[in-house]
Formats: sequence, C-alpha cells, structure tokens
Amino acid sequence: MTASARELRIGEVAERLGVTTRTIRYYEERGLLGGDASRAKGSHRYYDEADVVRLQELIRLRDLLGLSLDELIELAEHEEARAVLRDRWEESTTDAERLRIVEAARPLVERQLELVRARRAKLAEFADELGSKLAQIRQRERELR
Repeated sequence: MTASARELRIGEVAERLGVTTRTIRYYEERGLLGGDASRAKGSHRYYDEADVVRLQELIRLRDLLGLSLDELIELAEHEEARAVLRDRWEESTTDAERLRIVEAARPLVERQLELVRARRAKLAEFADELGSKLAQIRQRERELR
C-alpha cells in the first residue's frame, strides 16, 4: 500500500495519540487494531483515520476504565458485534428480524455495562478509602492544634 494524504505512518499515529509505536504494534498483535494484511513483514505500516479513531477510543477506554488487555479485547469485540447488528438493523425489513437483532444486542451491552460498573465500584471503594484516610489526617491535625 502506498501512503496517501489521509494515511499516517505508525510513528505519526503514536505521536498524535501520545503512545509508543510498540503499543500500537502490540494492539495489532492482540487483534485490537487491524493491521494491513497485505503489508509485507518489515514494510511500513499505514493507518487511515478510522484506525486512528479506533485506537484513540481503545486508549481512552483503557485509561478511563483501567481495563486489563483481555477486558479491553472483550469490550472491543462486543462493540464490533454491535456494529454488525446495527448494519443488519438498517437492512432488516421485518419486526421479527429486528427483534432478533435487539435480542442479540442486549447481552453484548449488558456485558459492557457489567465491565464499566465493576470498574466504577472499584473506584468508589478506592475513593472511600481515601476519604477515610483524609478524615483520619484531619482528626490528627485537630488534635495537634
């Protein structure tokens, strides 16, 4: 593939998103970011805007939710499955088919929500611990005054 005006090399993507090229390669290796299957080993990697947006979203989810790589993969796979279902929805013409699509989408979103809620619960627990520590510090401060 030759680079067009809209395609970026791996170093440009890494700089734009504030990650290392190794991170991008690792995400490719784990199937989170599709590499160019026709690219010869050792040749330059090129990414289009859709690749950059996907990688940016994966990094945001990783950082925001503190997901493990396996959880991030699971979340991404569910999102891809939902995208397929959205396409099927657009093409469907019957309520019966749309019902099957909605029934297939529900467990995907439920699992995504479960991952987010689990992270939120851990953050709330950590916030409570910090609140307790702060209360102890304030109490000691008052005692010392």
